[in-house]
Amino acid sequence: MNLHRSFILAILLGLLSIVAWEMYWRSQGRIPNIDDSNSLSSIQRAKLENPTDDQVVFIGSSRILFDIQLDLWREQTGTDPVMLAFQGASPLPTLRDIVDNTDFKGTLIVGVTEGLFFSTTFPKAPPISRAQERLDHYYDRTYAQRLNHHLSVPLQKNLAFVTVADEFWDSDVDLGTLLWGQVSDERAGPKPAPFYQFEDVSLDRNVQMTSRTTNDTAYANTIKLAWQDMLSGDMPPPDKEGTTKFFLEYAEKFLEKGGNMILVRCPSDGWFKEIETMGLPREEYWDSLVIKSKLPSYHYADYEQFQDLNLPEWSHLSKEDADYFTTEIIKIFKKDGVLTNSKTE
Repeated sequence: MNLHRSFILAILLGLLSIVAWEMYWRSQGRIPNIDDSNSLSSIQRAKLENPTDDQVVFIGSSRILFDIQLDLWREQTGTDPVMLAFQGASPLPTLRDIVDNTDFKGTLIVGVTEGLFFSTTFPKAPPISRAQERLDHYYDRTYAQRLNHHLSVPLQKNLAFVTVADEFWDSDVDLGTLLWGQVSDERAGPKPAPFYQFEDVSLDRNVQMTSRTTNDTAYANTIKLAWQDMLSGDMPPPDKEGTTKFFLEYAEKFLEKGGNMILVRCPSDGWFKEIETMGLPREEYWDSLVIKSKLPSYHYADYEQFQDLNLPEWSHLSKEDADYFTTEIIKIFKKDGVLTNSKTE
């Protein structure tokens, strides 16, 4: 009987601890959020195992991930968007994977962020390895990993303190991040600017900027400081020749398969725009790529409606302006007839 009572007491204390811990993080402004993990992106990659005529695939880095809203895309084009753009990553490994390992020959929309697109083809460099890690997980994932992800989703959707992050944010509240922060506070020497989470993620990898980032200037400023801290040191020079050659080779193979490819340059602003303009001038990088590839290409700076959009941390659109950008770019694509598998208005 005593053992039975102890067991019930342990369960009650455990539940009370969970409730208290959840209430604490809710009081700190945390809300439940889906982790954009390798497992989540693998589910999207699996859609290309048996590609359909109504699929449109997005590759690139975080700008097209934030700036294209999948619900609006689905509604306004009648196509099924597959989001395979990854934060801080080059699109080149994903392009190679799609060309070499799938029968997909629909519309492939490539987000071009020059600092990542033209950075390198070196396998161990972060822009390449981040994308490759996602792809490797798709091929290597076990049934246990798949089951673990599916079991974790209800917890991620309902508990603010649950984080099983593949991506690292200083604002995460999983045990590993909390312990790292504690050790970091005790270290001597300068500490990097904290990089706080600013994305809301859906199960289809639709990513939106959080309302806090849009409405809280002080919070958005912490992300600006993190960008400046990350990019303030010496950076390796871009490998324009190698990356362009790589892209053109696989773009040609994709077109030969009957595919349709579009290039998109999403907005940037403020300090980010300044360093991109100085270090990666449009004429030398974007325009050169457009001329050599001969692909339908869309740069936000060429359209009046894309001026003065709200990028709270300089690099990604607010939720409201991402909705606007998505709707307007669809109109432009339809007018130019470049969405070969979309519904007509």
